[in-house]
Amino acid sequence: MKILTGNDLKTGAVIWWAGDDWSLHVEDAVDVGDEADVIAAREEAARHVNASYVIDGVREDSGTVRPAHIKDRIRALGPTVRPDLTLKPADPEAGNWVI
Repeated sequence: MKILTGNDLKTGAVIWWAGDDWSLHVEDAVDVGDEADVIAAREEAARHVNASYVIDGVREDSGTVRPAHIKDRIRALGPTVRPDLTLKPADPEAGNWVI
């Protein structure tokens, strides 16, 4: 599974391509397959996202999507030094898949 991520141009927040728009929640990410470069180019040209790139994603048995690599797992959850500032994902087990 391939998912598309980047940063919101206005806020700098980590965002995930959800099929028709961007989401703050990795759980909303969809498989972009071979269309990643086309979507990324279009969204960057429209100034919706900055520094977008494709990563490997994993769909759990429960249907929840998560990044396959630890770097992007941390990006999905938020700061590791201030847990009170993390983005609370819909996945209650998110803390278990970060590390």
